[in-house]
Amino acid sequence: MIIFLNSNLDLKIFSPSEPIGILILFLGLIFSGMIFYIIYAVSTNKESLEDKKIRTQKEFLQKEKIGKLFPKKK
Repeated sequence: MIIFLNSNLDLKIFSPSEPIGILILFLGLIFSGMIFYIIYAVSTNKESLEDKKIRTQKEFLQKEKIGKLFPKKK
């Protein structure tokens, strides 16, 4: 394990003031933002317009089938 600690890799290139460090921070912010947006979108349960059309069409077909099974007497 001591061999890994004494490597020749300069770890200063990953500091927040270096270009690679800034890139890592920027990618982390984007990733965190995407995760929070996904959590928000799932928790609000927003339906798309196509989902609403499909749901209303299914409800209409269901009511139609129920109406055929139980016709109203005159």
